[in-house]
Amino acid sequence: MSLPADCAPGDQAAARAFTIACARPWLVARFAAPRRMVSWSLNRPGFVDARDVAWLEVRNADLTPGLDPARWFADRLAEAGHANAVGMMTARNVACHHHACASVDGVQAECLITLGLNNGERIGQRVTTPWVGPGTINILCDVSVPLHDAALLEAASLVTQARTVAIIGAGYRRAGMRESVTGTGTDCVVLSSPPGRSSERFAGMHTAVGEAVGAAILRAMDAALNQWLVQNSVTTDA
Repeated sequence: MSLPADCAPGDQAAARAFTIACARPWLVARFAAPRRMVSWSLNRPGFVDARDVAWLEVRNADLTPGLDPARWFADRLAEAGHANAVGMMTARNVACHHHACASVDGVQAECLITLGLNNGERIGQRVTTPWVGPGTINILCDVSVPLHDAALLEAASLVTQARTVAIIGAGYRRAGMRESVTGTGTDCVVLSSPPGRSSERFAGMHTAVGEAVGAAILRAMDAALNQWLVQNSVTTDA
C-alpha cells in the first residue's frame, strides 16, 4: 500500500474529475458525464444521477420569514440553468472555496469545500447562545472508481468523520462553549462516483477508497479552516 499522494497538476494519474466555475453567487462543479451521487441536498436528496453540483451564495435578506426555502432554491437553480444539479446553499463567499485530492493505490478522491462556522455546534448539544449569523460547511467529494450505493454511503460517512476531525483539531469554540464545535447545523455532503456494474462494495478506512477520501478531505478542510479563522480574526487553543 502506498501513502496518500497529492494530485499534482500534470500527473496523468491525477486527471481532474470535474471542472470548477465560480461566478458569484454561483460555484459549480461539472463532470464530463453523469455521476452517481448521494446527499441530503435541499433540492435533490438521496441517490441521484447528475453532472453538476451547484453552490448558491445567499444573504440573510434572501431568506425572508415565511419563505419556502426548498421551493425558492429550486426556482433560483432553474433560473440559472442548474435545475438538474445537486444544489447547496451557503452564506460563505463562494470565491473562498478549497479544492484538494489524494490518490491511493490507483484510487483518486477529489473534493471541493466551502466553509463557515458562525453557527457551529457540538454534536449532542444544541447551542443556546445568541445566533451570530449563517455559516455552514458544504462538501463535494468524488471517488474515481464506481461505488455500490452502500459504499457511497460508507464513503460519505468518512467525509463527515474527516470534516469533524479537522474542526476539532482547529479548536474553534463559539462564545459560551467550553468544548470545540464539531460542525454546523446546516452542513451538507455530496459523495459521487462514476456509474458502473463492477462497483466497489466497501469504502471503509482500511480500503484505498476510504484512505483517499479521508486524506483529500483533511487537506481541503485544513486550508478552509485556516482561511476562515484568519478572515474572522479568530484565535483558538489549537
